[in-house]
Amino acid sequence: MTEPHPLDRPVWNALHAGWADRLDRAGRAVRLAPEYGPFAAAPDMLPDTLRDLATLVDAGEEAWLVEKNEPPANLGDLKILRSAVCVQMWAPSIDATPPAFDIVELGEADAGAMRALADLTKPGPFRRLTHRLGRFVGVRDAGQLVAMAGERMRLDGYVEVSGVCTHPAHRGRGYAGGLMRQVAGRILAEGETPFLHAYDHNAGALALYETLGFRRRATFSLTVVTR
Repeated sequence: MTEPHPLDRPVWNALHAGWADRLDRAGRAVRLAPEYGPFAAAPDMLPDTLRDLATLVDAGEEAWLVEKNEPPANLGDLKILRSAVCVQMWAPSIDATPPAFDIVELGEADAGAMRALADLTKPGPFRRLTHRLGRFVGVRDAGQLVAMAGERMRLDGYVEVSGVCTHPAHRGRGYAGGLMRQVAGRILAEGETPFLHAYDHNAGALALYETLGFRRRATFSLTVVTR
C-alpha cells in the first residue's frame, strides 16, 4: 500500500513536526495553541475522537479543520460554523525575477504592525503569535508596513507560504508576487518545497500563484467548528 503524502494531511502533520512544541492535546486530538492560530486535527472522526477534539475548543471559540474529505454532519458537541473549498498548490521551482522594490526582514519588533495589517486585509487567521511560526518579510513605505508574506505550516520537507497581504492603498505594485518569490525562493534554496492554500473562488490569487511557479496539487475542505 502506498504511504499517504505528508501534504494530504497538512495540519495533522504540521502539528507533529514544525508545530510539535506549541500544541495542545486531548486524548487523540491535537490543536495549535490558540495564540498562534485556530488549526486542529484528529486521526479520525469517530465519536470518542470527536469528544477529545471538542475538549480542545472553548465555548464560542473557533477551530479550523483542513482535510481532503468533509467531516461528518454529526460532530457531537462541535457545531459547524462555515465551510469552504481550498486549493493546495506547491512549487518545485519558482520564478526568480528580482523585485523592483526593497524587501525587509520582519521580526518581533514588527509584531504589532504585522497584526494590524493582517486585521485590515484578512489574509487568513493571524493571531497574536502567528508571526513566530516562521520567517516573514515585508515592504515599508515611509516607515509603514504596507505588505508582507511569510511561513506558517512546517512539515518534513515542506514549508507553507502564508500571511500574504498588501494594504489596499498600495495594491497593484507587485508587492505580493515579489514577497512570495522571496519566501518561496528561500525555502527552495534550503532543500524544501514551498506550498500554500487558497480559496478555490479566489481566481485572481490562484492565477498570480501560477505565474510564480505554483501548481495545483489537491483540493481540500476547510471546516470551521465551535463548541
